[in-house]
Amino acid sequence: MDALHDPVVYAIPAFLVFVVLELISLRVLEGSEAERYVGYEARDTRTSLLMGTGSLVVNGSARIVALLGYSALFALTPLRLDTHSWWGWTLALLLVDLVWYLYHRASHRVRIMWAGHQAHHNSQRFNYSTALRQKWNPWGELLFWVPLPLLGIPPWLIFTAFSINLIFQFFVHTERIGRLPRPIEFVFNTPSHHRVHHASDPEYLDKNYGGILILWDRLFGSYAQETFRPTYGLTTNIDSFNPFRLQYHEYAAIWRDVRGAGSWRDRLGFLVAPPGWHPERVISVEREVVAVAPVQDGRPGAVS
Repeated sequence: MDALHDPVVYAIPAFLVFVVLELISLRVLEGSEAERYVGYEARDTRTSLLMGTGSLVVNGSARIVALLGYSALFALTPLRLDTHSWWGWTLALLLVDLVWYLYHRASHRVRIMWAGHQAHHNSQRFNYSTALRQKWNPWGELLFWVPLPLLGIPPWLIFTAFSINLIFQFFVHTERIGRLPRPIEFVFNTPSHHRVHHASDPEYLDKNYGGILILWDRLFGSYAQETFRPTYGLTTNIDSFNPFRLQYHEYAAIWRDVRGAGSWRDRLGFLVAPPGWHPERVISVEREVVAVAPVQDGRPGAVS
């Protein structure tokens, strides 16, 4: 069972040390240099830490359930990855990173998945404590991993590779690191790339989904370079530091929309269309007919 121990749990002391070091580094800055950074805010940081603690409990329980399912799938396939070789571990890390990219992209484009993932994005700060602001709804993520045990990756290695991925991602949540050397920026996810991902600016929305590698974004057309300082948070921010509201407000909004929908097609749209989708309403404004899809749920709608 030692192989099933989560590396993220062991990394928590290091995470907290880096939060403190980043906070100190920001506090010693003065004048215009300090204004370059969003920095920390006590209530926001406390909320992020509470959400991170809750995710450890929820994700730990979810992994027990997922382990049973993955083990059954792993037993069905004749494929077996060599876990005693460097290439076996490298392949597992690459496949998990690719699945993370696909899951992460879907989480921004399918509203019911966004409802869980938005918890990580609803801080208007960007620092190491923001990295700990994790969702309490890991089920969509675990479903995306279903092909991995069928490809012969042992369940314990799936969990371990994903934990390594998360540990790497912790270190890209900072404004204190600028651009890295060009070869690193081309291949790997970096603080510069991830600042773009956490932005609510129209030019940056739904970009840079990569976990360890930014190559997936370059290959699949979702890459954007950081060209100006991002505005962090949602397009419509939530005026709350209540972890439960921050975790579940979007599910409540989906329920209201589905309940008030006029057709089954619209109900399905509110669940699986991109965040901000709305059935077109035709209204008359000074003899002009305009189709309007309003902004809602923290993401932009469309106006045509």
